Amino acid sequence: MPRRVSSSVAARDAAGVLLMAAVAALAFAASPAASDGADAAVTGRKMMVGRAGGEAAATTSAAVALFGKGTNAKGAPAPPRRVPAPAPGSSVAGSPAQFRGQPRLPRFAAPRRYELALRPDLVACTFTGNASITVAVSAPTRFLVLNAADLTVERASIHFRDLTPNEVVFFADDEILVLGFANELPLGEGLLRMKFNGTLNDQMRGFYRSKYQYNGTTKNMAVTQFEPVDARRCFPCWDEPAFKAKFKLTLEVPSELVALSNMPIANKTIAGPITTVQYQESPLMSTYLVAIVVGLFDYVEGVTSQGTTVRVYTQVGKSNQGKFALDVGVKSLNLYKDYFGTPYPLPKLDMVAIPDFAAGAMENYGLVTYREVTLLFDEQSSSESGKQSVAITVAHELAHQWFGNLVTMEWWTHLWLNEGFATWMSHLAVDSFFPQWNIWTQFLGGTTSGLKLDSLAQSHPIEVEIRHASEVDEIFDAISYDKGASVIRMLQNYLGAERFQNALASYIGKYAFSNARTEDLWAVLEEKSGEPVKNLMTTWTKQQGYPVINAKLDGNYLEIEQAQFLLDGSSARGMWIVPITSVCGSYDTQKKSLLTKKFDKLDVKDISSRCGSREKGGNFWIKLNINQTGFYRVKYDEQLAAALQNALQAKKLSLMDKIGIVEDSLALSMACKQTLSSLLRLLYAYREEADYSVLSHVNTVSLNVAKISVDATPGLVGDIKHLLIKLLRSPAEKLGWDRKVGENHLDAMLRPVLLDALVKLGHDKTINEGVRRFHIFINDRKTSLLPPDTRKAAYLAVMQNVTSVNRSGYNDLLKVYRESTEAEEKSRVLGTLCSCKDKSIVLESLNFLFTNEVRNQDAYYVLQGMGVETRETSWVWLKGNWDRISIKFGDIQISGFVKYVVQLFTSNEKAAEISSFFASRKKLAFERTLKQGLEGVRINARWIQGIRSEPRLAQTVHELLQRP
Repeated sequence: MPRRVSSSVAARDAAGVLLMAAVAALAFAASPAASDGADAAVTGRKMMVGRAGGEAAATTSAAVALFGKGTNAKGAPAPPRRVPAPAPGSSVAGSPAQFRGQPRLPRFAAPRRYELALRPDLVACTFTGNASITVAVSAPTRFLVLNAADLTVERASIHFRDLTPNEVVFFADDEILVLGFANELPLGEGLLRMKFNGTLNDQMRGFYRSKYQYNGTTKNMAVTQFEPVDARRCFPCWDEPAFKAKFKLTLEVPSELVALSNMPIANKTIAGPITTVQYQESPLMSTYLVAIVVGLFDYVEGVTSQGTTVRVYTQVGKSNQGKFALDVGVKSLNLYKDYFGTPYPLPKLDMVAIPDFAAGAMENYGLVTYREVTLLFDEQSSSESGKQSVAITVAHELAHQWFGNLVTMEWWTHLWLNEGFATWMSHLAVDSFFPQWNIWTQFLGGTTSGLKLDSLAQSHPIEVEIRHASEVDEIFDAISYDKGASVIRMLQNYLGAERFQNALASYIGKYAFSNARTEDLWAVLEEKSGEPVKNLMTTWTKQQGYPVINAKLDGNYLEIEQAQFLLDGSSARGMWIVPITSVCGSYDTQKKSLLTKKFDKLDVKDISSRCGSREKGGNFWIKLNINQTGFYRVKYDEQLAAALQNALQAKKLSLMDKIGIVEDSLALSMACKQTLSSLLRLLYAYREEADYSVLSHVNTVSLNVAKISVDATPGLVGDIKHLLIKLLRSPAEKLGWDRKVGENHLDAMLRPVLLDALVKLGHDKTINEGVRRFHIFINDRKTSLLPPDTRKAAYLAVMQNVTSVNRSGYNDLLKVYRESTEAEEKSRVLGTLCSCKDKSIVLESLNFLFTNEVRNQDAYYVLQGMGVETRETSWVWLKGNWDRISIKFGDIQISGFVKYVVQLFTSNEKAAEISSFFASRKKLAFERTLKQGLEGVRINARWIQGIRSEPRLAQTVHELLQRP
């Protein structure tokens, strides 16, 4: 899946437990009136609560409702600081409160099999359920402890074996249900039974509702999204990856609807308007992979080489848009079967497009769910970049069927085993299917994202400690995905492709239907390769950050020194075992070594004769980190840097190395370890570049420079933008606005990248042409003058001229948005609405998020379009609407609002103001994002001071403007 104290703990714990237990008691009373009162007060977010004893009877229902929201009653102590979970063992004595404040559930009991019956009501947006869970008690205990949230459980229905609990307590902050029995439970397996009900929420997590149109009518479908910790919002369960069990599901649904789950249908019984669907029992799997989808769908179908049926489900009438994903899906299952040496383990695979979906996609075992934009491709309305996104996303999710589903991380600390490997495998698969896309060069976009995030002091290790379930969402980030995938690529390059593949196949075979930790993977790789994999890779996964390799030429020796790279310019003590690769003068002269200490010397005299002349005007050059296979940056001394720039202009470097040089240069400039002047001179050396991937990175670096220049050098920003326009204009003019006959995929992807950038930089000719084509498009939506690939550039161009008194273009864009039924087209429009210098239009666009015209999942498109010119408007809007945003968008999306607004600012004063505002509003759901954002603001403030201190910046800009 496409990311989240006090000294008197003992006193707080005692007081808090008493109050929580008392507050928890009343909602389990049998009185319907008490239940109704709690439901009304909770405002749609039901929480399970329990009875703690006789004293609870005096607690008011109002207190129950307050705690039902997961908040503390007035005057109630906060929950205790999180502490390590107790070791597995017995738990006979004590109260239910002993299980509070633990990051994980106790191990004295574990589920073996779930039999679940669910009945969703798509009109009332509720559901009811029955659970029969086979539980194995392995150590002395009188308790069963499992997860539950946003559910109401019928106390009288709870039985384990023939026993009834005398204590049923729910702790809201921990999302655990504790069942206490009078006596010690028998060892061995027994059946735990209970009935429950809940709400089909609108928060895109747990068991939720998604809206869609059918014959002009708005309808609800029921969908699940359980990763990371939301299965507990659908049924009480042991909601941790290590508690694998078998699942047998039964659904009662309206007879006209399609009901899907992980496994094929075993039996179907129709009784008038209701159909009961029973599914085959699943193999062992984690709760976060259970899935249900109920709605109206069409589908297309294919079959793999091993006979597995693959279907893509779409809204009625859109099945043709699923054909491309179906083709990629079938090919992916075939490829992974051979690569891992293990067949796909389930009888079928369904992929479903969901209109409301928080992530990009979710790898549920046998029932993969997607946003529409990441699964559907339409030749008439989808872009080339959209097509590639579908291929990458499908290949990613299906790689999870092995790495994640068949072999599952033991705990969220090892999330990267899922996401890093799926990211890396998706590129391997797509490169096999579409070699012309040059996807491994594009992979460096992800590496760059990982390097950027990991250069913050507020980053985290790949293996990150998770102290509470609410922290998990924030580590679905560039560290788990992109750094994870990048260190896998680094390791594969070090071990060799064949040895690496054979070891992975052994790992999958050894841990199939089980759980694994990072060290388990290293052990298998070490055993199969004979290399010290654990020692090498532990330095990359257990500590945050990465090194910059400082390279200096001294005679026939290349002196290299590693130091942790931080964008704030500070020093740190990190040390890595670094696979060093180097090339000298030609890619025929490559060397490999391991840097195991801070400093080393590489003897280059044996290859220096082939490196070219070191005399002025000679062709001598050295490049470290060949093709950017290593997850580190390189800083060259002046001699080596000048030689590399000459090699770049002489077209001696590979595409990947061209990308690495410019990205390293930007990072070094931001850290004030290199001047902006030198970065601009390097950028100018790319003026004849034509490759999509290289120019995509050059474009991103250019827009970063333009953005910082607004604050750093306001008197020079116009000239800097003209220089950047000069750099990008030539390849843009060669491509033009119109696709050529026989044009390749990469050129079609490059065109909008360049046109978008020229519009953002204020290039009048591009803006005027975009506006002209848009006016034609508004009157003829089928015109060939504005195909999907170039529409966003035209939409951005229109917004450059929009004001509160001249808003016709804005109104036209809203019309396009409202009339389109395609998710990609809607996202294009939303992404441009804030790309305007008029504050009132930006404010109107932000308030548009509160209407029912914009799906919650699409808010980030609007937020991504915000610009520095109207950032204060965006900040004031965020502050004034914070409570409303928190309620409407919930924990899953709230971090996006923080991220996209905070990143617009560049002063220490603003960082202090933002920090002050959030001081009383901090939540685990966005705390890491906020800290990272504030660090970014301070880094930019420091960069600005560095830029202002450059004596020759203006001279450099003017010299480059005069060059041909």
